[in-house]
Amino acid sequence: MSLEGIADLPLHDGHVPPWLIRIMERLAKAILEIMVDEFGPDKVIERLANPLWFQALNNVIGMDWDSSGSTTVTLGILKKITWGKPELGIVILGGKGANARKVPEEIPKALRLLRLSTDNGVNYENISRLVAKIDTALLQDGYTLYHHSLILSESGKWAIVQQGMNVDKRMARRYHWKYDTKFYEDPHEAIAGIKHERVLNLVSRDARKAQKTILDLARENPSSVVREYSQILSSALGQKTIVEYITGTQTGLIKIDKNKKITYYSPLPTPEYLLRKLRTLREAYPKDLNELLLVKGVGSYVIRALALISDLIYNEPPSWNDPVTTPYDPFKYAYAIGGKDGVPYRVNRRQAEEVVITLENIISRAKIDGKERYMALKRLRRLSEKISIKI
Repeated sequence: MSLEGIADLPLHDGHVPPWLIRIMERLAKAILEIMVDEFGPDKVIERLANPLWFQALNNVIGMDWDSSGSTTVTLGILKKITWGKPELGIVILGGKGANARKVPEEIPKALRLLRLSTDNGVNYENISRLVAKIDTALLQDGYTLYHHSLILSESGKWAIVQQGMNVDKRMARRYHWKYDTKFYEDPHEAIAGIKHERVLNLVSRDARKAQKTILDLARENPSSVVREYSQILSSALGQKTIVEYITGTQTGLIKIDKNKKITYYSPLPTPEYLLRKLRTLREAYPKDLNELLLVKGVGSYVIRALALISDLIYNEPPSWNDPVTTPYDPFKYAYAIGGKDGVPYRVNRRQAEEVVITLENIISRAKIDGKERYMALKRLRRLSEKISIKI
């Protein structure tokens, strides 16, 4: 289903049957080869960073149109194809669960495979870590990341597709990033999921002052910052405006009525925990948010506490806007060969194989007829498109 055009990704159980996996692999391989020949590797990177195109691709190859598995299965298939066919000029790294943590060790292998110089000034490992940290610590929306894929092209362009799950809601959310992002100012190419009313969003352009305050707090005397934090908690415990505060574990939910605005921070670390982490931050003395996020041990708890101080003491609140985008529903692409779970109909094995064979024949004919003829046809079509636009 869809909600106001937002891609809805329920958590699905089960697995894809082996015969369908083989069809998906052949279809995806044929589509990738055609796209690389037609547009080049960089354009494929851009398409994979587009949630609508990504969703359409997984529908076309037979994955469920509304499933969280549309991310994990599709990217797993594309990873297998790209590592086995480096001439495509694209390699996909990482994956689901433990595979996501393999990105740092896969990067040198991918650079060699793509014949990409390590001197191009791009630190892909830091980019991978930053993107994961941002969607964990600076955008706190209730989804825990469990899938992270870095996509590289032979020119050095990159995209990242990662996915989080909300176990309570049994929903997933997919985050798309692209190489031309501004990391701390509405940085996502797009986010596919269900839009929530309020999330802690510190990467909105509306949160730039809060970002600066948090960075300043990270470089302050840790004892002074924790003293302010403790005052907030003590004051909160004594106010009638507190709706709920769990004191047993010293972590919980604060809802403070402030200028008719409800401020949510949940859960919160203990002052002792925050003090330990702030001492680590002070030693690192980060010069910017990049360095702050890359300090080991700094995660959502610490950022949430600093955001609370920024808001209630320095009057620099974060944004509470959920940055989920509202794309059109790509369900129509599920009619290409059907879906694994029978929506809109079960995959017809014979028809799916015919589609695969047709695509593979197109690729073979293009190679047999020669590159010159193939390129001439491309130029002719582009020329006809320009003429039609002018008319």
